[in-house]
Amino acid sequence: MLDITDLSKAYGAVIALDAATFSAQPGRIVGFLGPNGAGKTTTMRCIFGLATPDRGSITWGGKPIDRDARLRFGYMPEQRGLYPRMKVAEQLAYFAELHGLDGPAARSAATRWLDGVGLSDRAGSKLETLSHGNQQRVQLGAALVHDPELVILDEPFSGLDPLGIETMSSILRARAAEGVAVVFSSHQLDLVEDICEDVVIVNRGRIAAAGPIDELRAASNRRHLEVEVVANENRWLEECPQLVVEEARGDFARLVAPAGIDLAAVLAVASSAGEVRRFAYQPPTLSELFLEIVR
Repeated sequence: MLDITDLSKAYGAVIALDAATFSAQPGRIVGFLGPNGAGKTTTMRCIFGLATPDRGSITWGGKPIDRDARLRFGYMPEQRGLYPRMKVAEQLAYFAELHGLDGPAARSAATRWLDGVGLSDRAGSKLETLSHGNQQRVQLGAALVHDPELVILDEPFSGLDPLGIETMSSILRARAAEGVAVVFSSHQLDLVEDICEDVVIVNRGRIAAAGPIDELRAASNRRHLEVEVVANENRWLEECPQLVVEEARGDFARLVAPAGIDLAAVLAVASSAGEVRRFAYQPPTLSELFLEIVR
């Protein structure tokens, strides 16, 4: 398990991390979320020893992270960390050797992972000749080529088309199913909600929320109600002042409802106004929860 405890880091007057504490468990995918400048990349850099925290600890399996431990980690930075003029297969083999594989094992792993990310036909191509999305696939392959125990990815889905997103999502799910701890940052919150079991939301260097997505959504005081009353144009809402209109078009309305609202009473009002074609009550989406928390 990755445990980050009381992690703090300042760059002069700018506080990048302020007593951040969270965990990532083997076999689970964690979405690491926050506005730009919230402290996500600084946290990742501290895990890999690229930045030194002012205070706090980072452990893997209960032990401080040293060089040997980091060799068992995989890191995909947001900024491209590859060699533009190096051939793709040679590049992956090189990174595998840096993580301790011998020559034959490194070349075998490179071949396997190029096939895994769908680029076996580009093995002999220089990186700079690939599209942005395919370069992103190679970057993922470089992070996974040595079969790490922990994978940290900074905006891995940036620039990918739907097929690339599907490929990368499948790979991350497969890694987690095999017991790997996966942590990735992303601004694509619908994607995070689809892939991840857990999220950590950091805001201004502090952990604002952390835990299983479903539990965090259920704990919110806000609920959303979607109602469609045929041929009423939402006039029935005049009798329900406790509902806040978020979106209204024609007979459909998406509403913010307080937790614990008397749904039977709301449904009765809607039914008396006409045929109720839709009546759905649900907790906020991850995107809505994120905005609620960081605001």
